[in-house]
Amino acid sequence: MTTTATGVLAFAVGAPGPARWVTGVHGASGLGLLLLVPAKSRIARRGLRRPGRSRKVIGWAFVGLVALAVGSGLLHALWGWAPVVLGLLPMQVHVGAAVGVVVLLAAHLRVHRRRPLLRRTDLDRRRALLGTGVVAGSALLWVLAPGRARRETGSHEVPTVPVTQWMFDPVPRLPDRPLRTPAGEVDLAALPTASVRAVLDCTGGWYSEQEWRGVPVSALGLPASASIDVVSATGYRRRFPASGAGSLLLATHLAGRPLSAGHGAPVRLVAPGRRGFWWVKWVVAVEVVDEPWWWQPPFPLQ
Repeated sequence: MTTTATGVLAFAVGAPGPARWVTGVHGASGLGLLLLVPAKSRIARRGLRRPGRSRKVIGWAFVGLVALAVGSGLLHALWGWAPVVLGLLPMQVHVGAAVGVVVLLAAHLRVHRRRPLLRRTDLDRRRALLGTGVVAGSALLWVLAPGRARRETGSHEVPTVPVTQWMFDPVPRLPDRPLRTPAGEVDLAALPTASVRAVLDCTGGWYSEQEWRGVPVSALGLPASASIDVVSATGYRRRFPASGAGSLLLATHLAGRPLSAGHGAPVRLVAPGRRGFWWVKWVVAVEVVDEPWWWQPPFPLQ
């Protein structure tokens, strides 16, 4: 559970301080699974000896997905973000396998319910010592095998920004056109521009620090509100607190050049300190809303 929870949280945390702790616990707990192999293999063998073909299929599928999740995580840490296996990046394999593990585990717990979840025998001295040993061993493995140099989030540095998409978002090719705001259509070319140097940290496992140029969201003269919705031509949107509008940039240029279609042309949001899925591409509108910024799915659903 710790590995799963910190894995999900690691996608959301972009600030260096918290990210260091979240990814550290995630990596250590993932390596700790290796220490549990001897004990869990004995339990698995007993389960596989029981009658029932579906039980065996689910059991082997679970073992395979756990091995794939741990192996792809190690590959990302030791090799980097770029090696492609069957058209997939290690981080994509890692996340996909982890989702499969969670689904099978939920199904297993639903079928094999045990109450209470925490029994008196789980609190004896021997189990406490074994648990402490696993935690200590996990931390030691994390220290001894840290892998290649990475950012606090676990992402590897790349010299240029790759063209990647969140899930299944297509790459539209849009003409330059006014931006829709509550005050009407706004021509960004007529507004003062600013440049910021910001780190784009993608959940795909890479990051790049580049110079971005465009119009600050605060220059749009938006009316007071609780939150701001930045909307893409694809329907993709993210919500931000209105108090943070001063740090957001509607970028039209990347590294001194106009944005390409793959990078979000004609306008892309730059949100320093947030992971890549907050950097909305192909922005066509900025809206003000009364709901709090956190009243949205933690991760985009498209």
